[in-house]
Amino acid sequence: MRKRKLQISSLHIINRFVISLFCLLLGSCDLFKIKNTEEEEKDNPVVAAVDNNFLRKADLAFITKETSTKEDSSSLATRYVQSWVKKQLMIKEAGKNITLSQAELDKKLLDYRYALIVYEYEKQYIEEHLSKEVTDEEIQQYYDENQDNFILKEIIVRTNFIKMEKNLSQNSKVEKLLKQNKPEDKETLRELAIKSASNYFLEDSTWIKFEDIILNTPLSNHNNKVQLLNRSNNLIKVEDEEFNYYFNILEYKLQDQIPPVEFVKDEISRIIVNKRKVNLAETLQNNVYKRAQENNEFKIYE
Repeated sequence: MRKRKLQISSLHIINRFVISLFCLLLGSCDLFKIKNTEEEEKDNPVVAAVDNNFLRKADLAFITKETSTKEDSSSLATRYVQSWVKKQLMIKEAGKNITLSQAELDKKLLDYRYALIVYEYEKQYIEEHLSKEVTDEEIQQYYDENQDNFILKEIIVRTNFIKMEKNLSQNSKVEKLLKQNKPEDKETLRELAIKSASNYFLEDSTWIKFEDIILNTPLSNHNNKVQLLNRSNNLIKVEDEEFNYYFNILEYKLQDQIPPVEFVKDEISRIIVNKRKVNLAETLQNNVYKRAQENNEFKIYE
């Protein structure tokens, strides 16, 4: 009987020890949690608060990481904190005066997250996969299929232009050379222009706006530029008190006409590249949808 009492007493002591140890462990866990929280507060302190919304020091890291000096970093951080507080206060104020259903709010938040996150992802994806090389064949094909989209709104020309001081003896030679088409005459004209002309444009294979080439010349005030161009003599010579201006009009296109492909080549290249960007974005969306569909990542309920 005594032996049984001793066994019960021993068991009671063991149970009390186990319970005490368990309580001690629980207390220790709580203590660890408190310590961890305190350490977190110490390592990542709150720098601003509006009600239960907190801005912590770590939240400012992306603002200051690229600044070169401590002064710049501090200034940026201060402005960001003030901006954060103002935005939180405006959200609080707006919440008192504007009623949005949860569905409306969810939709706006979804649109915002899509615009913010997906835009950056699509931009990165496009940059990695986009080819900016556009061949002459692609340009010509687009031009042939869309000529009506390039109707001119102004006069364009192919021309050689030289501005010379009136007192220079080379004026007569310039006028003569402008009428010649031989390669050697063109080269002589270019050398003369480089040495003696006050201004010149001798890129005769390049189409240019007529208003641009006659800017700051007496022709800019001419009241009938179509009549000026529509003449048998291609060479136009005008003057002011100091200079002679020579224009050899090789070819021109008037308003409401279709320009040559050379004039719109750069514009067509940009259009083709932009179309590729749109197609890449659509391809990305379709691929993500298809992959998710194959992996049963979403459901659409009737």
